[in-house]
Amino acid sequence: MSCFSPSPRLRALAAVALLALAAAPARAADDDNVPKGPAVTVLKATKSCFAAIVELSGTIMPREETAVRPERMGLKVSEVMAEAGDTVTAGQTLARLNLPEGGTVTVQAPVGGTVSVSNAVVGAMASAKGEALFNIIARNEYDLVGLASTSDLPKLAVGQPSSIHIIGIGDVDARVRRIAPTVEPAVQLGPVYLGITVNRKLPVNTSGRALIKTGQSCGVAVPLTAIQYSAAGTVVQVVKRQRIETKRVETGLMSGGSIEIRDGLNEGEDIVARAGSLLREGDLVRPVSATAAK
Repeated sequence: MSCFSPSPRLRALAAVALLALAAAPARAADDDNVPKGPAVTVLKATKSCFAAIVELSGTIMPREETAVRPERMGLKVSEVMAEAGDTVTAGQTLARLNLPEGGTVTVQAPVGGTVSVSNAVVGAMASAKGEALFNIIARNEYDLVGLASTSDLPKLAVGQPSSIHIIGIGDVDARVRRIAPTVEPAVQLGPVYLGITVNRKLPVNTSGRALIKTGQSCGVAVPLTAIQYSAAGTVVQVVKRQRIETKRVETGLMSGGSIEIRDGLNEGEDIVARAGSLLREGDLVRPVSATAAK
């Protein structure tokens, strides 16, 4: 009776096969730990502060305009020394006038500022009761005069800071200077005066848009893209244990692409950066941090 003895090569192949079979369950276990489902970009809900803003459109107007006239009647303009648009100082000579009995007198600026109107014409008559020779925007002080709705008026208070964008000029700082006690009954809007704090020439009657800061609120913030509006209300989607959870939230102020969450979400939760209808409650996903996705 013959006895078969495998060659060394066959014995080596058999050993490799046995090792592969032994490793198969381990690999299967490892596969169970690999995250399944679609990749979803998430970020942490963080704390942020939001400014409460009232928007107001209006017109740039002189805060105070001073009329300049001679002190007596029957004078004739002999020389004009200032024109509209000129910046003048208090006491500066604006015009010379001839007296009926001979000699001349000067008309001087009672206040520094910008000449807004010049009606002085050489040879024309001037008097204390007639048309003003000059109008001066006193001290180059301007207001933006706008109308606020009855819902916004209670939020406004004297002294609140504001930024005004003036067409052709840019942004200037201002503060609420005066709030009219009455509203226009036909439109239910009330006049608001914003004192512009920059000392420079501004074009009168130019339109401006003001953002008035009426307060501040600090809380949890998320991007606007994380918000969904549904029949159930306003919701955000969060990822917990690699599954989607939908949370109903109460929103507040908005600023710079973010929105305040006043209730329904905690700081540090992983939220879906771009919530969408393709993600459902309980879906298995692979969360990817927004910072890692960049």
